Amino acid sequence: MEVICKHCSAKLNIPDEKLPHDQRVSVVCPKCKNKLILGISEAVPTGLSPTVEDAVRLEKTPGEVESTQDEEESWDDAAEGDIPLYSYEEGEKLAIVMDSDAHRSEKIKEGIRELGYRYVPARDSRDASGKMRFHNFDLMILADHFDNSPLEQSPILGSLNHLSMSIRRRIFLVLIGEKFKTMDHMMAFAMSANLVINPRDLDKLTAILRRAVSDNEKLYKVFFDTLEDVGKA
Repeated sequence: MEVICKHCSAKLNIPDEKLPHDQRVSVVCPKCKNKLILGISEAVPTGLSPTVEDAVRLEKTPGEVESTQDEEESWDDAAEGDIPLYSYEEGEKLAIVMDSDAHRSEKIKEGIRELGYRYVPARDSRDASGKMRFHNFDLMILADHFDNSPLEQSPILGSLNHLSMSIRRRIFLVLIGEKFKTMDHMMAFAMSANLVINPRDLDKLTAILRRAVSDNEKLYKVFFDTLEDVGKA
């Protein structure tokens, strides 16, 4: 669905498959921070997108436009029954960061932004699961003991391990933990991750990620090119 913000005219592209059926969702415009309520009409036939005029109602709360908060941050003024859904511009590379340590999160935030990723924080496992349900993340960073769960018992890691391979291959998963030796490929393989990092090496996160992501893209390039050639990409 293509949605146009009536306040700043920004175009937002939201995949139809990410919108829950028969429920309203609250979307924050990434440019002006106005709130859009997407109400899918029950009269719209299945598989067809409603028109923007039928689907979108703009609600602006006092002072919201002047807010300096990142659009990724949560807000609690959604109407009862609405599902909060953040919108990102088409073509953006999204990175969700799941780390309960604020100091580490700031380091990670700086590092991934240098690589052109949009930083999306998660407060807890529930918040992370909700965002993962509605958005396709190119990069996921999960720290040990996020939301008081060791990696071996992490519900996030459990969910990722049950994804279909066609989806999982397109996610670059990074695990952070004191027990890891940075870029230990065997440990990453054992944990079903693409990369493991020791927190002591987060100052070098940008360089580490740049190399690891590049190597991963080269590894899968032939595979994805073959899938595209046979029409299965």
